[in-house]
Amino acid sequence: MTNNMKLKQKVLAAILGSGVLLTGCQTTEDMSTTASAEPSIPSVMAYGRFVPERRDDFAWENDKVAFRVYGPAAPLKGHSSGVDAWFKRVDYSIIDKWYKAHTEGVSYHEDHGEGYDPYHTGISRGVGGTAIWVEGKPYTAHSYKTYEVLENGGEKVVFRLQYEWYTPLGIVKEMKTISLPLGTQLFQVDSVFTLDGEPAALPIAIGVATHDEKATVAYNKDTGRISAWETIDDLGVGTGALLSPALVEGIEHMPSDVKDESHIWMFTTTDENGHLSYKAGFAWQGAGEITTDSAWQSYLDGMN
Repeated sequence: MTNNMKLKQKVLAAILGSGVLLTGCQTTEDMSTTASAEPSIPSVMAYGRFVPERRDDFAWENDKVAFRVYGPAAPLKGHSSGVDAWFKRVDYSIIDKWYKAHTEGVSYHEDHGEGYDPYHTGISRGVGGTAIWVEGKPYTAHSYKTYEVLENGGEKVVFRLQYEWYTPLGIVKEMKTISLPLGTQLFQVDSVFTLDGEPAALPIAIGVATHDEKATVAYNKDTGRISAWETIDDLGVGTGALLSPALVEGIEHMPSDVKDESHIWMFTTTDENGHLSYKAGFAWQGAGEITTDSAWQSYLDGMN
């Protein structure tokens, strides 16, 4: 089987929602090797998929926002498990179209009318990524190990990513279930953490990147909110995360001279079974709905 045929089979499996253990090439019988990832008619839907044609990204979207995380094929240097934001000004699905264009040499980092990806994530937490917090320092995973799509292509997308990484406390695993329905700026995270294979109460930090302090930050402990607002290509962008106020143990803005390490952090602890739930997301002024920092903060405060 040629490498091209294997790639096409992996793309089709991703679109059909097959979970894959990313330790080798998985093939599926009776798959057409000429399947295209691009829908013939733009559809308004909550959608996500594994993207083998772009270093194993996993991307997801609804009618308002789009996100992605880096996969196992991403280089160790300059990549991590933070959440990237894709800006869109259309309500229909763009993930397949933009990735297909990427394979044809058309960059999704440039706005061709539907939106684009100018948001830099790098090794930061991006839009609400998590870290194990030990003695004032975040310890983060590199990229997800496995994925499983649970619901897709309708009013809500639901999928699960597994992460595993070393920390001073031991080996941490996270089963991160992410859901995104239509009509919202925020995705929901429901995670289960283990330490050395056992459920444990672990110190967690949820981070929102400030892009080396280009963003201004705000927070509201009463609503369990951290947020940031910045200008990218002359348009405002708000990012943020929400946690149940009863679970918030602290909030701290921590600038750094090291690239991608400046964040506003919200601190909490998983329950004794390793469970943690929160929300995160963004709003782009170019979409024409949430256009100011104050409007973004009000939106977040009303969602928790």
